[in-house]
Amino acid sequence: MHRLRTHHQEHVLAGWDRLADDARRVLIDQLLRLDFPELDALYRRKSETQASLPPRDRIEPLRVEESNNITRSAIALGEDALRRGQLAVLLVAGGQGSRLGFEKPKGMYPVGPISGASLFQQHAEKVGAISQRFGKPVPFLVMTSPATHEETVAFFAEHQNFGLEAGQLTFFQQGMMPALDLATGRLLLEKPGSLFLSPNGHGGTLTALADTGLLAELKARGVQHVFYFQVDNSLVKIADPAFIGRHIETKTEVSTKVVLKERPDEKVGILALVAGKCSIIEYSDMPAAMTNERTAAGDLAFRAGNVAIHAFSLEFLERVTTGAGRLAYHVARKKVPHYDPTTDTTMSPTNENALKFEMFVFDALPMATRWLAISVHRADEFAPLKNATGADSPDTVRRLQLDRAIRWLRAVGRDVPNDSIVEIRPSFALNAEELRGKLPRNWQYSGPIVLG
Repeated sequence: MHRLRTHHQEHVLAGWDRLADDARRVLIDQLLRLDFPELDALYRRKSETQASLPPRDRIEPLRVEESNNITRSAIALGEDALRRGQLAVLLVAGGQGSRLGFEKPKGMYPVGPISGASLFQQHAEKVGAISQRFGKPVPFLVMTSPATHEETVAFFAEHQNFGLEAGQLTFFQQGMMPALDLATGRLLLEKPGSLFLSPNGHGGTLTALADTGLLAELKARGVQHVFYFQVDNSLVKIADPAFIGRHIETKTEVSTKVVLKERPDEKVGILALVAGKCSIIEYSDMPAAMTNERTAAGDLAFRAGNVAIHAFSLEFLERVTTGAGRLAYHVARKKVPHYDPTTDTTMSPTNENALKFEMFVFDALPMATRWLAISVHRADEFAPLKNATGADSPDTVRRLQLDRAIRWLRAVGRDVPNDSIVEIRPSFALNAEELRGKLPRNWQYSGPIVLG
């Protein structure tokens, strides 16, 4: 109570006498997790406006390497790191599939064109296949949120963790932050005895690694690099030895895969040099002149599209998640429905009434002293599931998987028609080279088939 009075937050105990014991315990747990001095400092930033881009002469296109040019020696470095257990895989899976009409964790959504395999299954099988290929279990870290945690853990358990070894899989939750009343700085309540809490942004994935002790655990296990990706990308090449090897060879702190933007109006963030630092500029923040700017060769000048696939050195993650170098919160004004204890009613504001706080992963990039961007073919590595219909929908995700399977089969000399229905499970082959060694010599396409 003393802490609440000191920070003028004692109103959160209104109705305490009417709360059941379980509800009291939940509220106490919520309050114990809060850093009140930090909240006071964040509230003092309430008038802060979003930083604008510097002048155009301080923004340059980022130099991008092509994945096709990665050397065999770099690939060998990535393979060696996997054999030595120096890599962990981090999956960001805190969101639900609400936009798909799927009120469950998005990772549970079935995207296998024939099998109906979920996103979780596809990703877990890739981690399992990489582990088997290099003879070392790759730690698989799955970040959830309070909204998805229990269902996600239960889903993996129901499917025997999709074949992953015991101890290989770790679940941890994204951090949560309360909302503050814009006028007073007081904590908002969702209902009597419960704070209004929301996820602290995708940057909170990184800080949660430190806060849960996972970074220290990974370091003790000899992990030196972390491969980061988001759950909605069915085609992601997890722990790709070429990408990891080039990251190690160049001694970069942050490496990022990009797809080259094809049209000015594509809604994708762009990697660029801003004031000499590797940064991501959101498409909504790009001036029209920069969005449409072209090189002498006719290409878009700013076209390194961010697909949220990164490799971080562990030392870098330690630096940006602890102490003075920790990622900072962005302060945003929002309309937040909330319970008002003075009137015992739920308020539905029509204007911005609250402050919410988020961290962004892309804020970590400018903190790196060495960075790398590698362009990949979107048809091979980028099939995001965002919408129920149209672009980036289940139909397009499944079609892209089928198209890639056809390309792999043709690459190994198999004549298959354009309308072939072939699904290649990660446990069967991770690329065309592996497929070549798995297919029987007399294999011919004869109808829809799942390989694996």
